[in-house]
Amino acid sequence: MPPPDTSAPQAAAPPLFTGYQRFVAGLLACLQFAVILDFMIMSPLGAVIMPDLKITTEQFGLVVSAYAFSAGVVGILTAGFADRFDRKKLLLFFYAGFVASTLWCGLAQTFHTLLMARIVTGVFAGVIGSVVMAIATDLFELRLRGRVMGVIQTAFAASQVLGLPVGLYLSNRWDWHAPFIAMAAFGAAGGLVIAWRMRPVADHLKAGAQHGALKHLLQTVVEPRHVTAFATTALLTTGGFMLMPFSSAFVVHTLGIPLESLPTIYLVTGMCTIFIGPLVGKLADRLGKLPVFMAGTAVTIVMVLVYTHLQAVSLPWVIVVNVLMFVGIFSRMIPFQALVSAVPAATQRGSFNAVNAAIQQLAGGLASLLAGHIVAFGADGKLLHFPVVGYVVAATSVVTATLVWRLQRDLQRAAAGPASAAG
Repeated sequence: MPPPDTSAPQAAAPPLFTGYQRFVAGLLACLQFAVILDFMIMSPLGAVIMPDLKITTEQFGLVVSAYAFSAGVVGILTAGFADRFDRKKLLLFFYAGFVASTLWCGLAQTFHTLLMARIVTGVFAGVIGSVVMAIATDLFELRLRGRVMGVIQTAFAASQVLGLPVGLYLSNRWDWHAPFIAMAAFGAAGGLVIAWRMRPVADHLKAGAQHGALKHLLQTVVEPRHVTAFATTALLTTGGFMLMPFSSAFVVHTLGIPLESLPTIYLVTGMCTIFIGPLVGKLADRLGKLPVFMAGTAVTIVMVLVYTHLQAVSLPWVIVVNVLMFVGIFSRMIPFQALVSAVPAATQRGSFNAVNAAIQQLAGGLASLLAGHIVAFGADGKLLHFPVVGYVVAATSVVTATLVWRLQRDLQRAAAGPASAAG
C-alpha cells in the first residue's frame, strides 16, 4: 500500500532538506537538465536542421517521434527489472549510453544517420527520467516532494536560460552539430560526479525479489490506480510534444521573428520560469497538489489558445505570451509529479516510473507525428494549421484535469481504508 497522499494543506512547514538531500536534488536537476535539453534542442534547431538536411515537416516529426518511441519501448522492456538493481548503478549504465549517443547525433551528416542516432539516444534517455523519479521518491518523503519536484523541474527552465541560448549560439557560430557535441561533453562531466559522490540507492532491495520480472511488470500495469496515472501521463504529455517541435518554425516563419532573436525568447522565458518551479512546488505542498494543478490547467488552456493563434507580432509580446504559457505548464507538471509519486508502493517505484516514462515517451511520439501531419508550410513559407494543434492541446487538458481529480479521489479512499479498519 502506498503512503497516504497529503494533497491537503500542511499544518506545519516541512523541514529543510539535509545537506546530502540538497546535493541529490541538485544532481537530479542536472541530470534532468541534460535529458530535457537533449530533447528540447531539436525544437529551436528545427528551423536550421530542416533546410540543411532538406527534410520535410513530416520527416522532422519522425526524427522527434523516433526518439520518443524508442524511449517508450525500452522503458517497458526494462520495467520488470527496474526494482532489481541499485538505482545508482542503473542510472550510470543508461547515462553512459545517453552521452555516447548524443555525441553520435552531433556527428550525423544525413537524415537517416540523424534518425538512427536519435533512436539510440531515446533508448538510453527514456530510462534515465524514470530512474531519477524513483530516486527522488526513495529519498524524499511525500510532504517534501512538491518542493523536490519543483527543484528538479528547474532543469526545464535552466535548459532555456543556459542550454538553449548557448546551443543556438553554438549553432549560429558553427552549425547545428556543435550543440550536441557540447552536450555530450557536459554529460560526461555529470556522469563522473554521479560515480564519485552519489551514494547507493538500494533500500528497495532489502525486501528481495518476490516474483519474476514479467509478473512484476504485469502487476504494475494492471493496478487500477496505476492505470489512471498512466492515462493521465499520456494526455499530459500531448501538449509539449505537439507544440515544441514546431515552435521555432512557427515563431520564425509565421510570426516573423528573426532567427537571431530565438535565444532572447528562450533566455527571458527561462529566467522567469526558473523561479516559478520552486514556487509552484512550495504552493503544491502548502495549498494542495490538486488545486494548484487545476489552476495551472486553466492558465495553460487560455495561453495555448492565445499562442497558437498569434499572427505577426512584436518580440516583447511573443515573450510575454510564452512566459505565461510556461507558468501554466509548470503549474500542471510539478503538482502532478508530486501527486503521482504517492501511487506506487516502495517495491514498485522503479517499474512504475519506468512504465510511466515509457507511456510518456510513446504518447509524445504519437503527438509529434500527429502534429507533423497537422501542420505544413504554405507557399509563403508560413506554418499552416497551427491553431488546430492548440485546440487539440486544450481538449486533452480538460480530460487530463478530470483524470487527475479521479486519481486524487482514489488516493484519498485508499488512505482512508486502513484508517477506517483501524478505527
